[in-house]
Amino acid sequence: MPKNEINIRDLLRLAMIPGIGANRLRALVSHFGSPTEVLRSSPRELVHVEGIEKKLASTIAHHPNDGEAADDQLSLLNKVNGHILTVWDDEYPDYLRRIYDPPPVLFVRGALLPADKFSIAIVGTRTPTAYGKLIAERFARELAEKGLTVVSGLARGIDTIAHQSAMKANGRTIAVIGSSIDIIYPPENRKLVEKIETGESGAVVSEFFMGTKPDPGNFPRRNRIISGISLGTLIVETAENGGAMITASTALDQNRELFCIPGNITEKYSAGANKLIRDGHAKLVQSIDDILSELEPVLRPILKTSATKPEIQLTAFEQKLFDILSTDPMHIDTIAERAEFSTSDTLVNLLSLEFKGIVKQLPGKLFVRM
Repeated sequence: MPKNEINIRDLLRLAMIPGIGANRLRALVSHFGSPTEVLRSSPRELVHVEGIEKKLASTIAHHPNDGEAADDQLSLLNKVNGHILTVWDDEYPDYLRRIYDPPPVLFVRGALLPADKFSIAIVGTRTPTAYGKLIAERFARELAEKGLTVVSGLARGIDTIAHQSAMKANGRTIAVIGSSIDIIYPPENRKLVEKIETGESGAVVSEFFMGTKPDPGNFPRRNRIISGISLGTLIVETAENGGAMITASTALDQNRELFCIPGNITEKYSAGANKLIRDGHAKLVQSIDDILSELEPVLRPILKTSATKPEIQLTAFEQKLFDILSTDPMHIDTIAERAEFSTSDTLVNLLSLEFKGIVKQLPGKLFVRM
C-alpha cells in the first residue's frame, strides 16, 4: 500500500478506539484500503471484516472520536523529534513485517535504514558477570565492524553494553523499548538514546502509544520485536527464568536463528543459555564466525563489501604479552612473571595494547584479550 494512502492522524484515531487491537487494525485497514475509509464505513460494512462483530462495528462507526487524542499523540511525538512508520510503508522493516503479529504502528526516534535488514539481536541479563560484559562488548563490536546492525532492548546490563559497543565501533544499533519513545527506561539511558538517534547511529523503536510507562506486561511484546526485526538472536547470559528466555522463545517461534554463548555451569546467569544449547534449541557460538557462517547466504552482500580490518602492528614485547593473554582475566603480576618482564614494563606495553583496541583492562589489575 503506498505510503500516501495512510493518514497517520486517522490511523491513530482508529487505533485508539477500545477493542481495536493490532490484529483488527491491520485487518480493517487492509480490507478498506486506508484508516480514513474505515472511519467512514457503516456497521453493516465493518462486520464483513474478520474479527469485527456487530458490537465492535457499532463502536467504531459511532465512537465520538474527534481526533483530540490523536493530536495529543502527534504533539508528544513532535516534542522528541520522532516519527511513525506503519506496516504498510515501504520503509517498515521487512523481516518484522513477516512475523505472525507485526506491530501496525512503530514510533521511531532516529532512523531505520535499508541496511538494518542485516541485523543481529544481542540480549541477556541485567546483572552480567565480568565474563558476560566482556563477551557482549566483543561480539557487538565485531558484528558492527562487519556491517551488521546490533539490536537490543535498552535494558541495564547486556543490552546497554551491546548498544554502546556497536556505536563505539562506528556501527548502527536499534533499541526496542517496552515503554513509549518519550519515556525512556531505565532513566540513566537517556543520554544513550540521544546518541543513538543522532547522526547515522540508529533508532529507538516502540509500538506503544506516547505516554506509556514501562509496565512489566509490555516487555514480552517488546521482545518479539527484538527477535522479529533481526536475522538471529544471540543470548549472552540469562537465568532460566530471565527475560532473554522470552526473546529466545519468540525467535524460535518466528523461525529465526538462535545463538548462545556457553557459560560456567555453576553460574546462575549461564543456566538459561546452557539449557538452550543442551536442548538443541540454540547453536553454541565461540566467535562471530559461528554466526556469520550460519547466516552467510543472507549476509553475503555485506560480507563481500565489508572493508578488511587493517592489520595491527605490534612490537616484539607487545606480541609476547598478547600471546600470553586469553579471554580469561589474568593479573598483571602473573603476566609479568610469564613474560619475564618487570611489572612496570609489562604495564606500559599492556596499556599500549589497550590503546590499540586488542586488550582490555578490568578492575583489580586484570587484563584480557579483546
